[in-house]
Amino acid sequence: MDYRERIFSQEGASFPGKTYVEAVLEPAFNEAKHHLLKPMMAINKAHLIMLREQELITDGEAKEIARALCGIEMEELRRATYTGQFEDLFFQVESRLLELAPDVAGNLHLARSRNDMGITIYRMVLREKLLVTIASALYLKEQLLLFAQEHAETVMIGYTHTQQAQPTTMAHYMMAATDLLSRDIKRLIQAYQTCNRSPMGAAALTTSGFGISRERMRELLGFDELVENSYDAVCGADYLGEVATAVQLAAIDLGRTVQDMLLWCTQEFGALKVASPYVQISSIMPQKRNPVSFEHMRSLLSSSAGNATTVLTMMHNTPFGDIVDTEDDMQPYAWKSMAVLEQMYRLMACVVGTMDVNKDVLLERAKASFATVTELADTLVRTDRLSFRKSHHIVSRVVKEAMSAELAANQISLELVNRAAVEVIGRELSITEEELRLALDPVHFVMIRKLPGGPNPQEINRMITERRAVLGQESAWVAKKQQAIADGMNRLDQMIAEWSVG
Repeated sequence: MDYRERIFSQEGASFPGKTYVEAVLEPAFNEAKHHLLKPMMAINKAHLIMLREQELITDGEAKEIARALCGIEMEELRRATYTGQFEDLFFQVESRLLELAPDVAGNLHLARSRNDMGITIYRMVLREKLLVTIASALYLKEQLLLFAQEHAETVMIGYTHTQQAQPTTMAHYMMAATDLLSRDIKRLIQAYQTCNRSPMGAAALTTSGFGISRERMRELLGFDELVENSYDAVCGADYLGEVATAVQLAAIDLGRTVQDMLLWCTQEFGALKVASPYVQISSIMPQKRNPVSFEHMRSLLSSSAGNATTVLTMMHNTPFGDIVDTEDDMQPYAWKSMAVLEQMYRLMACVVGTMDVNKDVLLERAKASFATVTELADTLVRTDRLSFRKSHHIVSRVVKEAMSAELAANQISLELVNRAAVEVIGRELSITEEELRLALDPVHFVMIRKLPGGPNPQEINRMITERRAVLGQESAWVAKKQQAIADGMNRLDQMIAEWSVG
């Protein structure tokens, strides 16, 4: 037996080959029956309604096909296993329809193709998953705003280059994370808007010679717009790429905050204590409270970003033509990426909403830190009318001498400051002891930074109020879109059910 015959004996001599089934067709079938069956049936119902309204089929044909559609056992299909009798779920459903309405069911495929159907199905699945993800992002945003409000006066050190930089507040940090999340939400909403456009009526590539209504299909399926160019409708996959990109960036953004939180949970940092439902003990070390929730978030967000990258990589160098079969392979990575991100949004909301902050440790650390000395340099500009660069030189010398003497920032004396000033500008300063103490106070540092976006508590509360208003609008938008989709699907079911008994 030559090598070709050996392969045929193992794989079979007709479609589908055994390995092709294992590697491609069976996994795709299993994904399709769980994710794609419902939108596939919705498209069948909408297409039937449109064909009848355009008088491309008779009333009797429409009712017979409607009865066949209602005769499809959805749960039976969801339990089905791949046998190779049909190439995919589409052909299995079509075969069943032809059994139930053998004379007319074939007309249901009039003026459409698996190409425009497939892309439409994928867009319908993605839009619903996007709305779920956005809703969870908004839940996290709500919890972050509540946390920020609680900690508007919780003074802490802000870090740049991993080094102590300047005093700020926990709320100021959390509002930065909130604004980052808000931009991720905007990108996800934009991805939804790009996704929620109907390709139906493009057929295989060039539309059809039959007088169908693409606009009516858009309306029945709850899409906001058409993908107008029929070539673009079945070939342009950037809607999926935009979803993947938005999800990828959102996962990366949230992961950066998680990394900070995990560091702040260490005994050395001592800032955060994760609530009991989200920690685990060690199997050998009784004292351990492992913040595993943050650890899992960190790794799972990386997996979300990785799956999104896979989608983009699979799109790369794909010809600009029908890619429905390629999308069979790409879509599950997008779904998994979104599913993980959505779960991490909810988990992060629960962990942040229940964790404790050690305010005293953070404040004392800020008082002893040289992070306050930027304000000392600023104060010397005000009290002695020095240039900032000269005051910077004086304060730099003060810090070096204080560190050599193993002094904390709040132990810096007026004598030390004046000694440094004499060395730099040749004279003592007019700053008073009280002004020096105020300049080195981290609470004062925060309170006077009340420019837009600064850490001053009143400014933080202003930002919280504004973000809450936007949150309300975003939540209403999600609810409206979800309701519109649900109402549209219910109308389809109702119309077809009425036709089936007519």
